[in-house]
Amino acid sequence: MSETINVLCMKWGTKYGPEYVNKLYGMVTRNLQRPFRFVCLTDNNDGIHEGVDCLPLPELDLPPGAPERGWNKLTTFINPLFDLEGKVLFLDLDVVIVGSLDSFFDLEDGVHICRDFVRRDGTGNSSVYLYRANAHPDIIANFRENFASIQKQHRNEQEYLSHFLLAQGKLHYWPQTWCRSFKYDCLPGGVLGSWFNEARIPDDARVLIFHGNPNPDDAVRGVSGKWYRRVKPTRWIEDYWRE
Repeated sequence: MSETINVLCMKWGTKYGPEYVNKLYGMVTRNLQRPFRFVCLTDNNDGIHEGVDCLPLPELDLPPGAPERGWNKLTTFINPLFDLEGKVLFLDLDVVIVGSLDSFFDLEDGVHICRDFVRRDGTGNSSVYLYRANAHPDIIANFRENFASIQKQHRNEQEYLSHFLLAQGKLHYWPQTWCRSFKYDCLPGGVLGSWFNEARIPDDARVLIFHGNPNPDDAVRGVSGKWYRRVKPTRWIEDYWRE
C-alpha cells in the first residue's frame, strides 16, 4: 500500500479569495501523478472547490494580544494536525506551479525548503516546504515557551523555523532549480531589460514563487508594484495559474 501524501495550504482574512485556493488545487491536480489529499486550513471555506478538504485554522495559543497571523504557518507542525498522516507539501496560495511535483515527495525525512532569495544565512523561504506530519512538535513547543525572545530575534516564522531546524541538522534545501523567484529568476536582468523583455520560466523550474510584489494576477496585467521593477504583461502565467 502506497504512503499517504498531502498537499496543504492556508487561507485567512480577505487578502486572497477562494479562487486562489481553487487555482492552486487545479495546478496540483495537473502536476502530481500519485494520489493525494488536498487540505486547506481556513477561517472561511465559501467558494472553495469541493475537492478541497477544508479544516479550521489551528490556534497558536500565544499570550493575549500577541500577533498570531504573522506566525501561523508554524501550526502546520502541531501534533496531531487533525488526522493528517504521512508526507505533507505546504504551498503558499500565490505560487504558480509550472512542472511536476512528484519528485518533491521522493526526498528523505526532515524538513525540505527552498533557500531564501535574499538572505544567505541559511534562512529558507517557506512558500514551499515538505515535512512528515506530526514529526516535529518541538517546533511549536519551543515557540510557545519562548515566544517573547523569538519574536525579538526573528522577523517571521520562516527565520525561526529555519534556524531552529538548522541547529538540529534537520533542515534540507530543494535543488536550486525547482523553486524559483518570479522577480529574481524570471524577470530579465537589469533595469532596462525588464522594460523590453517578457519574463520567462527558468529551466527545470517546478514552482514559481511570488514573494513580495507582484502577485500572479498583477504579473499577468503587467503591474509590478515597484517603479524600478517593470513587469511586461505576462500572459503565459494564465496557462498554468488556473482552476
